[in-house]
Amino acid sequence: MHNIREFMSDDHRRCDDVFAEAEQAAAAGDWATAQAAFGRFHAAVLRHFGAEESLLFPAFEEKTGMRMGPTQVMRGEHVQMRELMDEAAAALAAHDGERYTGSAETLLIMMQQHNMKEENVLYPMCDQHLVEYVESLVPRLQAEISPGGGAGA
Repeated sequence: MHNIREFMSDDHRRCDDVFAEAEQAAAAGDWATAQAAFGRFHAAVLRHFGAEESLLFPAFEEKTGMRMGPTQVMRGEHVQMRELMDEAAAALAAHDGERYTGSAETLLIMMQQHNMKEENVLYPMCDQHLVEYVESLVPRLQAEISPGGGAGA
């Protein structure tokens, strides 16, 4: 049985791996492969954000009463990362390597910082405060995050 931190951190790694595929293909000028990989990455991240925003964050806020704390910061960062992903996708569609690289580098830095905050602060807080809900919450998060599941963005 995973806890929230393990499950959600594992999903961060899965997203990172697909992002790396897109990066390598773009660097090689293989636009079709880069667009396909980035499309999979984009969809996976939107499912991850959706699971956090529809399930995890509301459960944490309800249990702790903290609505203006870490979850608000994470939601704001999700908005910024959605914009960067849209910019990167548009650059790939235009076969604009320089523009893609700029957007992708900014996105990578933001994702790394965001994931560290979630993995080292928010997810452990969720495991601590939602301990009685983990057994029911993790399968719901899993269903939301898996391809074909969930509402997406």
